[in-house]
Amino acid sequence: MGLKEKRFTKTFQEEQFPQLKTQIIEAVGFDVPLAIEWETLFEDRFLHLYNDSYPKIYFLPLIEAFKAITADEMGKEALAESLREVRITNTKDHHNPTNAYSFAEGVLTVDHSPILNADNVEERVKVLTDLLESNL
Repeated sequence: MGLKEKRFTKTFQEEQFPQLKTQIIEAVGFDVPLAIEWETLFEDRFLHLYNDSYPKIYFLPLIEAFKAITADEMGKEALAESLREVRITNTKDHHNPTNAYSFAEGVLTVDHSPILNADNVEERVKVLTDLLESNL
């Protein structure tokens, strides 16, 4: 990660991430650890798109899926008992949500390309919600 990416990451972490993290915690109902591999989430040629695409790719789907799961007490309890960590990375260059999410041993992994299909938030929410409902 070069200086440009480091600057963007710092700005994003300071300006947008705190609110997104708060929304995740509120949706989950507890302070779930977030392990974000920031250095894997960048491609220099797309840096100008990240302010808009980051929330849509990585955070809004989590928030909405967690809200769907915790809509009742059964979902809240299941999530609290099962979810130990959320890991966000980009190691496999997944663009399709079906391949971008996994849940094993209490760790929800989001391994998604940071740019392509950013506006498909609803599809990511559905895939993520289905995954959690099947594994909680």
